[in-house]
Amino acid sequence: MKVVTVGDNCMDVYLSSGQAYPGGNPVNVSVYLRNLGAETAYVGWVGSDQYGDIMINSIQSKGVDISHISKKEGKTATTLVELVNNDRQFGDYDEGVMATFKLSMEDIEFIQCYDCVHAAIWGHAEEYYPIFKEKGLVTFFDFSDKLDHHLVKRLPAFVDYPFFSYTEDDAFIRNFLKEVQALGSKVAVATLGEKGSLAYDGEQFYTGGVVKTEVVDTMGAGDSFIAGFIYGTLEGSSIQECLKLGAEAASKTIRYFGAW
Repeated sequence: MKVVTVGDNCMDVYLSSGQAYPGGNPVNVSVYLRNLGAETAYVGWVGSDQYGDIMINSIQSKGVDISHISKKEGKTATTLVELVNNDRQFGDYDEGVMATFKLSMEDIEFIQCYDCVHAAIWGHAEEYYPIFKEKGLVTFFDFSDKLDHHLVKRLPAFVDYPFFSYTEDDAFIRNFLKEVQALGSKVAVATLGEKGSLAYDGEQFYTGGVVKTEVVDTMGAGDSFIAGFIYGTLEGSSIQECLKLGAEAASKTIRYFGAW
């Protein structure tokens, strides 16, 4: 099982402590999948600053292939984070060198050696999804809570498993997932925070619960859910089991500070 993730990374800087943790959706998903036993690689850009070195070394220490991380002159992306009742709240985001991220032909050839690819809404990777789909990769993409983003209308045709973040299981999100799935996706998925998760495959809805645990920091909970779901999908698990695997992965992540 080989998974490559593409796009954004950032150092999450906690204002209360000054501590900085490596993160970013594609980075987190690659690390979580590696922990589950998948062979993973991350493709992205970091800056020429100290944070860039920390990012590269941290990802490598988790066993993720870093051969296609490029160091560019400038700043590594950063996100300011506050904890409010152990729930992470994002502040200012500086994209740094990732603002002009592009894949090289060598990167694209490297990605085609993998079974599936995952990226996210902030990663500047969406333009390559028609290529990934044409080459036969299983495609995953996290839209986060940007349900009204213009990419929601055109990208699902090239995304087998799109993920969204919402608040509850209601008529709006059910209709939304139906519309997204009809655009060409196999299964459209929504995480609902403490309300669990929801998926639609064109025939029926599937609901997933949460695993009760002590919450230290919710950073990375959604990303670890995605990793668990991806792992289950590649193992041939049912949609219901994939939702369960996602919830179990998320419950482990929220027990400590930082994404991983």
